[in-house]
Amino acid sequence: MKRRQFSQWVSLGVIASSLPVAIAACQSSPPSMSDSPSSSSPSPTFDSTPREDGFAAVGTVAQLDEKGFISDKAFFAGSVLVIRDPNDASSLLAVDSLCTHQACSVTWESDESIFDCRCHGSTFSADGSVINGPAQTPLGTFEAIIDGDLVLVKAV
Repeated sequence: MKRRQFSQWVSLGVIASSLPVAIAACQSSPPSMSDSPSSSSPSPTFDSTPREDGFAAVGTVAQLDEKGFISDKAFFAGSVLVIRDPNDASSLLAVDSLCTHQACSVTWESDESIFDCRCHGSTFSADGSVINGPAQTPLGTFEAIIDGDLVLVKAV
């Protein structure tokens, strides 16, 4: 076997052995930072343009009661996550859904009554205050109300 032919076979072997790694890298998807379980029925979108009083619709009361939260990443004042107050089901709490540590999406864990950032482990109470870091700043809050069958949020 000549040197040139040997080099070609070695090069071909290197390329062939790295091909599965390249294919796997192209097919892998980043971890999901979804803030809600996947659902087969699409959620209706709401015009988040604020009314004269500054409130904008982010969902319906039925959606809130069905899921336990409403998340709107297109809200006019930033990403928002609305829940019923665990201490008073007749009132609502709304927080900025981006963690103050590195802006990952937080999720509402109703069993524990906390907002959880799965990226780095920060947890926040229902009112947005920090329970565990690395986040050191509370989540931003919004004023939220129910008007008829709509859940409305206003930037405070």
